[in-house]
Amino acid sequence: MQQKILIVEDDVPLASLLSEYMLNQGYKIEVLHAGANVKKRVVAGQPDLVILDLNLPDISGLDVCRSLREGWRGPILMLTAMKEDIDIVTGLELGADDYLGKPVAPRVLLARVRALLRRSSSDLNSEMLEVGPVTIDVPGRIASLEQVILDLTTTEFDLLVLLARRAGRVQKRNILVEELRGINFDTFDRSIDVLVSRLRRKLKKHGNMIKTVRGLGYLMSFSSEEK
Repeated sequence: MQQKILIVEDDVPLASLLSEYMLNQGYKIEVLHAGANVKKRVVAGQPDLVILDLNLPDISGLDVCRSLREGWRGPILMLTAMKEDIDIVTGLELGADDYLGKPVAPRVLLARVRALLRRSSSDLNSEMLEVGPVTIDVPGRIASLEQVILDLTTTEFDLLVLLARRAGRVQKRNILVEELRGINFDTFDRSIDVLVSRLRRKLKKHGNMIKTVRGLGYLMSFSSEEK
């Protein structure tokens, strides 16, 4: 079945370029040039992924991202011409899964899209993980805390699986970034720190489960004394 991608980009030539390129790669594409109707189209069309420009003419892409995350858990890939880290960090904190700076190279975009779609689809292999009160059904992409299902985005779930599979071992930031994004580590890339922060908030009943190991990375562990 063709996977559906919604491109939200007000730059008409760029939207046409990306749309044609992704169509040629076998995806079904819908394009919007403003933010007002994005949530309505996502609810109606249920795309597999949204490519979202942050600098829209009518509504901030950040506000669109926030609105989508009120009920939709699919992957969101941000496009930004902004060079300020704060804009990227804010988008990630609001629930975006990845970002690309403009100008956009179509092949790089395709690689990011494939990585996000691959991770958001179910595993074929059966795997259950448990770390303390956290239970993860990997193929079903369901994570629970004390039997209450967690509301996780695609990338939050993937990060949780990576940390849970290696519970008790320190995971370097660069390795986590490369596994989640499929690219070489950028020393200025704060996306992994934002993702960890988001995940910690959702595990807040057991806030010490994901520890920062200064100068190295992160470690997931649990003991009854940490409740």
